[in-house]
Amino acid sequence: MRNILSGDVDFNKRLNGSNFTGFVHSAFKRTFNIQCFDSGELYTIACRSIDNAPNTLIVDTENTSQWNIEVNDRVFVEDKILYISNKLALNISQAITWESLLPPYPSNEEILLHNVRWAREYIDCQGKGGGIKKCSKPLNPFEAETCKMLEQRTKSLLNNLAMNRIDLAIKHAVSLVGLGPGLTPSGDDFLTGLFTTLHMEHSPLYEHRSFCEKVTKKAKSFTNDISYSALEQASIGKVRESIISFVNSLLIENEDDLILSLNKVLDIGSSSGTDLALGLVCGLEANIKAGGKPC
Repeated sequence: MRNILSGDVDFNKRLNGSNFTGFVHSAFKRTFNIQCFDSGELYTIACRSIDNAPNTLIVDTENTSQWNIEVNDRVFVEDKILYISNKLALNISQAITWESLLPPYPSNEEILLHNVRWAREYIDCQGKGGGIKKCSKPLNPFEAETCKMLEQRTKSLLNNLAMNRIDLAIKHAVSLVGLGPGLTPSGDDFLTGLFTTLHMEHSPLYEHRSFCEKVTKKAKSFTNDISYSALEQASIGKVRESIISFVNSLLIENEDDLILSLNKVLDIGSSSGTDLALGLVCGLEANIKAGGKPC
């Protein structure tokens, strides 16, 4: 029996309030994903080095591969115990609940504007290239062309979003889905960061947050299940804890906190963290421009 350290509030409710059944969708060293039979939705079991996230339970272990979890293993709940075949039993009754809550957009943008400029410069220096951030020396013509497409499409998306040309913005956003390297492609990670900023209450683009769900509805056939799940959650304002911490740090005058939180995001995946961070920064810049201020 393993204890769950913490878990997304909605996932906990789902497990405690119904006869949850599913199967293992995919398995990795530090996580494995479960697909619910009823809804088709993906849920994640992660080791303690992973931060809290939507539809995720954090287990007190260094890695999840030790249990030899395999694709299609049966998953079910019985007496507040989540079973994965006969390989793992997780006690869900004592889990600390976590909820994805974004801070509101600030009424005074001066601190935000300064921090966004600083964060962009930091990402330019410390971020990983090959996705949204250009790689100084592409490995091959395909990588060079992909980076060029990402640059052109993100630019078109942001220009139209800042000008409130939402229909055109949707078109360019959909063209990013599935584009780029990684299990969660660069275009998807960028959109996840961008969607986050539109769900900050009182932001200039908050009234257009339905843009996120409209893009996501068109995106399902263009990317993989895991990446789509992250996009779907972000489209309703639900993102992982490290992203929320970074957003919070952008709203206050504390450079040490900003460096710490931004580095945690940049450390996600290979280039995924850089793509996420740039999506956030670009989304906030679009909000600032939509509010009438230059970046």
